[in-house]
Amino acid sequence: MQASARRTFPLVPRRRLVGIPFGEQRSSRRGSGSDAAGSRPYEPGDPVSTIDWYASAKASAARGRDEFVVQTRFADEAPRVAVVVDRRPAMGLYDDGLPWLSKPSAVAAAVRTIAASAAAARAELGYLDLGDGRPFWLQPGSRAQARLMQRRAAEPSFGGPEDAVARSLEFLLRHGRDLPTGAFVFVVSDFLRPPPVGLWLRALKARWDPVPVVVQDPTWEASFPDVAGVVVPVLDPENGSVRDVRLRAGEARERLAANVERRRRLLAGFSRLGIDPVIVDDDAEHEVVRAFLRWSERRRRARRIR
Repeated sequence: MQASARRTFPLVPRRRLVGIPFGEQRSSRRGSGSDAAGSRPYEPGDPVSTIDWYASAKASAARGRDEFVVQTRFADEAPRVAVVVDRRPAMGLYDDGLPWLSKPSAVAAAVRTIAASAAAARAELGYLDLGDGRPFWLQPGSRAQARLMQRRAAEPSFGGPEDAVARSLEFLLRHGRDLPTGAFVFVVSDFLRPPPVGLWLRALKARWDPVPVVVQDPTWEASFPDVAGVVVPVLDPENGSVRDVRLRAGEARERLAANVERRRRLLAGFSRLGIDPVIVDDDAEHEVVRAFLRWSERRRRARRIR
């Protein structure tokens, strides 16, 4: 199915889970599931499909009368997904009318895509941002909560602290009870202010599945155009003021080299940690979906290779 017609992507974990298909995480409860938990005598009302006929035949032969044994299973649990949105001032760039990536539009599309995919996987969904400097935390919960999360993500408020990603990860680590082993943590940011490596390591130690969603403008942040001698309006994300700057050829080349190297270091750092990011460089909805589908396919291929 084409990305333009599809609005969800498979939640593929970093590592293959032993004994169960993903999306059906085993709990300690007995119930309808995929993993055997044990057996017990048949009781009236038990589905015939749960009878272990081989064990029943052995029990009947040993006792000289009809005995039926039912196989019990662990109940399957839905995965949990948390979405962290970086709401620093720089994440408010650019307006939809400009010919560059609109980060607010890309963020909103990414959150909608994650929410739809979590719903398709029957996952409990949570949300966190520090838009006004304080944690706005929705614990993983219902589909109605997902709608509230999407409204929040679409708000045009970007007054979060410069270390919003780091503080958000620290907050989640303090609330680890809400995110069990295997939980997906999608972190949506431009990562121009990346968190310390130690926070990613702590998330991995908690056995979460952290997924950076890198939202960078391909012209001005992942690269830099040849604008030597051209007056370029530059926005200060700290206070929203705009000033005109004329760059010399050497200055433009320096900015290009610095941006390319910053991007290279960011992606290389994720690679060393075994973290596969989602790269979003277009705010069109179908392109955002396509970015997540590419991420899912890379994970599928990596798991087949292992």
